[in-house]
Amino acid sequence: MSYIKLARLDKPIGIYLLLWPSLLGLMLGAVNEGYVDFENYLIVLAGAILVRSCGCVINDISDYKFDKLVKRTKDRPIASGEIGLKEAWIFFIILAIGSLSLLFLTPPITIKLALFFSLLILFYPLAKRFIRAPQIILGITFGSGSIISYSLQSDSLSISLVVLYIGLIAWIVSFDTIYALEDINDDIKIGINSTPILWGKKTIFISNILHCIFYSAIGLIAYINSFSNFFIVIICLLFVLFYHQNNLVKNGRYLESFKFNNNVGILLVIGFAIEIFLI
Repeated sequence: MSYIKLARLDKPIGIYLLLWPSLLGLMLGAVNEGYVDFENYLIVLAGAILVRSCGCVINDISDYKFDKLVKRTKDRPIASGEIGLKEAWIFFIILAIGSLSLLFLTPPITIKLALFFSLLILFYPLAKRFIRAPQIILGITFGSGSIISYSLQSDSLSISLVVLYIGLIAWIVSFDTIYALEDINDDIKIGINSTPILWGKKTIFISNILHCIFYSAIGLIAYINSFSNFFIVIICLLFVLFYHQNNLVKNGRYLESFKFNNNVGILLVIGFAIEIFLI
């Protein structure tokens, strides 16, 4: 049970928020190529679980001293002493081997991209110490799932993929900024950087702008790829979700607002799936 908690498999929201960008990239590749390879969806699902687990373990190894000082994280397995550092490192190596093993099922370009972006997974836990906006590093890292998964389906770069990646970075920075509002007082006390600390009173405003950039990117992708008129319904529903999410933020329900992004991902995956069906 302690290792499940260490990998945060008992809190799968992080898996979902890594999975949806990856599925969107894979589906965009299917739209561009005009066919679907279902084996790739299994690879992406397994990859999301393993990579997110790796990220959680290396993050807790790096931050266990800080975690002890934060109310929300003080009971994590390493911080609380349930698991020692040696055991945590062994667990990380096992998960990393599992992640790398998946790459044997992928094309060479996917292997190169995955190995490159994997360096960011190791760097992110340190980013909050040296970079004033570490959420940007998280956005680049989580969003890269779209590029890696796209390469499973297509080996040709498209403007749609670039737009999707930029939009995903904006979305991830936005929702992780709201998440960071939960810990802002503790972060200030122990000297950890975050976008809420950097942006201050403008945090929610900037977060909303980033969300709108993401939705604009999705709309542009729909236009470039001549999506059906049905996708207009998806765009409208996105703004309904955005309105509800913003109300949660206004009421100080930051964690709920963060988790609500799962619904955004589900809606977009459904929308992209319908467009693939209509090809």
